Amino acid sequence: MANCQKQLLAISNTSIMSKVIVFGSINMDLVARSHRLPVAGETLRGHDFFTAAGGKGANQAVAAARLGVPTQMVGRLGGDSFGRELLAGLQASSVDTGAVLVDEAAASGVAIITVDDAGENNIIIVAGANGRVNENDVERLKNWLPEAAALLLQLEIPMSAVLAAAEAGRQAGVRVILDPAPASLDIPQQLYPLVDIITPNEVEAGQLVGFPVDGQESADKAATILLGWGVGNAIVKLGDRGVFCATSQEKFFVPAFRVQAVDTTAAGDAFNGALATALAEGRSLREAVVWGAAAGAISATTAGAQPSLPDREMFNRFLGERGIFQTPR
Repeated sequence: MANCQKQLLAISNTSIMSKVIVFGSINMDLVARSHRLPVAGETLRGHDFFTAAGGKGANQAVAAARLGVPTQMVGRLGGDSFGRELLAGLQASSVDTGAVLVDEAAASGVAIITVDDAGENNIIIVAGANGRVNENDVERLKNWLPEAAALLLQLEIPMSAVLAAAEAGRQAGVRVILDPAPASLDIPQQLYPLVDIITPNEVEAGQLVGFPVDGQESADKAATILLGWGVGNAIVKLGDRGVFCATSQEKFFVPAFRVQAVDTTAAGDAFNGALATALAEGRSLREAVVWGAAAGAISATTAGAQPSLPDREMFNRFLGERGIFQTPR
């Protein structure tokens, strides 16, 4: 691993701890693996199929909870067998589900995912109960915000609910972290000033700003535009090339951790969960970005979304093996 990464942080014991709240989607992932991804109109033979708990909101909640931070999930499930299984899975990962509504009028959300042998994927999402998240869910969210250090948002629920949640987070003085995925051209401009940290990957960043983002130079340009729209901090995830971060005070780059990728489905969610965990523990943004990069790398080495998310022991061991040692503050 690059020496500059070793210099960025040492894992440390700390008594600072606040809750992370995730407001977003909960899905059942239906995953098919094939040697390559199909092109339009093509039928391929797959070589594996499985179901796994997913949804960007739930993934980020599990990612944070497994790293040891108290985590609250706010969202909706359908009144079906998938919903019961997903709720039990969140609880088994120590996510507080007291604010998850079981919507008997809807099916649970699903994601149909194809993964190739290189670990790349494409995904089709059917919103189900996630598409019914509304102002009533935001009112439930407000009950928990006074306890929170960070509020994680994504775009797999209606935009109106995301905007209302961001406004609630800002009014409560909670750090708002937005993963703009799936990227949308209809993001209201008033959302950006409510966001403390935005975390697009390179494809999403390109869709937001209107030009390709394929390296540090273009990531810098995109991040500068996002800051100009009112975002507090812009983090552009460049996959196996690393992470670019821009704030009003500095810009920096964190190289990627080298791993053998199996499935990148939840790598971005692992990043956001670890980022929020580090911030909830009182760590610096630079340190939190390294945590995100490490968790994303670990996630990519295992198939499935939530099954790939590391616990704290695995996470500490991964960093320790790469020369980032545990020392007290």
